[in-house]
Amino acid sequence: MTEPELTSFCAVVLAGGRAARLGGSDKASIEVHGRTLLERGLDAVVDAAEVVVVGAPVPTERPVTFVREDPAFGGPVAGLLTGRDRLLRRTPTLAVLAVDMPFLTPATFRRLHAAAVGHDGAVLTDPDGRRQLALVVDTARLDRVRPAPEEEHGASLRSLLAPLDLVDVAPVGDEHRDVDTWADLRDVAE
Repeated sequence: MTEPELTSFCAVVLAGGRAARLGGSDKASIEVHGRTLLERGLDAVVDAAEVVVVGAPVPTERPVTFVREDPAFGGPVAGLLTGRDRLLRRTPTLAVLAVDMPFLTPATFRRLHAAAVGHDGAVLTDPDGRRQLALVVDTARLDRVRPAPEEEHGASLRSLLAPLDLVDVAPVGDEHRDVDTWADLRDVAE
């Protein structure tokens, strides 16, 4: 059996947070198994037609566009929508991921795309069913639920996505894990 053809998509990598529980360290530059979290995130969306990274610009092996939300540190909704606005291409779906999820792979996003068929999108969960910041969403539907610009900063991602029909997708292996603390980093690096 062959894999279904992947719909063209763009991606937004959220890499501009404060990393308060990591003492303000730049999460994107933290290495896990010899690759930075940003490199791992870009590897996960290698199938994307275009990638925007919301965060400080750093050298990458792959051409990407860097952008910062204004004002800075506006949270995931401000980052997501800033990244969305910076995309040059218009594709049916948009992949969104937090830079601190080192075990996401292209297969993760292929599964999310497959699960999203007939819905507004799909989101990865942890083993307990809690949604993680790794999802695909119908670009036009996201645009329709977008809040006013003055409401983006500090807005809840849960509130933004609530009107959308998103399918929960269970993780395979450790793909749901993230790095929020030094203990998390130690655990994922083992």
